[in-house]
Amino acid sequence: MNKRRTKGVFILNKEKLKRLVTGYNDFSGVISIKEKENILLHEAFGYADRNHKVSNKLDTKIGIASGCKIFTSIAICQLIEEGKLSFDTKIKDCLDIKFSNFDDDITIEHLLTHSSGIIDYFDEETMEDYSDLWKDRPMYNMRELKDFLSMIQNNGMEFNPGEKFKYNNAGFIVLGLIVENITGIKFKEYIKKYIFSPLKMDDTGYFAFDKLPFNTAYGYMKDSDGKWRSNIYSLPIIGGADGGAYTTAKDLSKFWKGLSRYKLLSKSTTEKMLTPYINVSNNFYYGYGVWIIKENDGILKYYIMGQDPGISMISSVYPQSDIEVTILGNSELGTWDINREINDLIKLKK
Repeated sequence: MNKRRTKGVFILNKEKLKRLVTGYNDFSGVISIKEKENILLHEAFGYADRNHKVSNKLDTKIGIASGCKIFTSIAICQLIEEGKLSFDTKIKDCLDIKFSNFDDDITIEHLLTHSSGIIDYFDEETMEDYSDLWKDRPMYNMRELKDFLSMIQNNGMEFNPGEKFKYNNAGFIVLGLIVENITGIKFKEYIKKYIFSPLKMDDTGYFAFDKLPFNTAYGYMKDSDGKWRSNIYSLPIIGGADGGAYTTAKDLSKFWKGLSRYKLLSKSTTEKMLTPYINVSNNFYYGYGVWIIKENDGILKYYIMGQDPGISMISSVYPQSDIEVTILGNSELGTWDINREINDLIKLKK
C-alpha cells in the first residue's frame, strides 16, 4: 500500500479512545484500533443476541454488509492476473447471461468503479429502506447470485458507461456472476478458497440466517417504540457478491496485512486496485471495491464500509501512519459518530 513512514509516531491516547467509545451507549459490536503492531483498543460492546442476553465478544462474527465488495474486486483482479479477463473486457464477452437493456460498452472496470450506468435493484439515492425489497419477494429464496437476476436482468441504463460514479449493488452481482461463469465455481466457494483460506481468515464467511455458526451476532434495529428487533427478515438469507459476509476485527486485520504484503494479488495489481480512479465528491474517491480519501496529493486512508438494516461497519487503514481502525456494529447506531471522532484524533506527522 506504499506506506510512507514518518518521523516520530503519534500514539493515540488509549484512555481518550476508551472514553470516546463508551460515550455512545447504544453502540453494539467490536472496535479495534492498532498503530503498527501496538493494539490501542480492542473491545466488545453490547449484545450478539439480545433475547438471550449473549454479549458480543472480541471474536464474535459480525455482518459487514457492503464492506465485502472488496472481496469481489479481488476475485476479479485475480482472474485478470490469470489472463482470463481484462479491465477492458465487456460484460457481453465474458458472461453468457443476456442483459438485453444494458449498454454493450459496459466493461469490468465500469462495474468495479460503480460507473456502469445500469439501474440498480436498490437505489440508495431514492429508496430509503432496504427491507422494503423483501415485502413482495421472499428473502429466504435469495440464496444464490442467479436469484437476483429477476431484479436486474431487464433493467435499463441510467447514464452512459463511464460518465460518472453512482453506487451500484447490481454491478457487483454481475461481477460475481462473471466469477462463477469464468471459473465454474460458486462465488462464495471461490472467495473462501482464494481469499479467506490463504489468509487464515477462519472466522469469516457467508453464513445463512437459518444456519448461523456459533458466536455470530444478530443484527438489530430499533423500532419507533424504542424496542429492538432483529434483521433476519430484512436482508437476503445469505450474502453474496454485493455484500453480506460475516467477519471479526482480527480477521479484517489479517486481510489488510495480507493485501499490503501482496498475498492475494501482485504488487502492481494491488496498487492498481488501490488507485483513486473516480472522484465521488471533494477528496473522496473510489478504487476497485475500496473507498479512498486523498489529502495534500497523498492518501489519507483506504477503507471499506457497509450498512444494512441492523448492520454498520467501517474498516480503515491510514498508510502514512500505519494506523488501522475497524468498527463492526451489529446495529446502525453509533458507528459513524465513533468513526468520525476517531478519525479526528488521528493526526499525521508532516
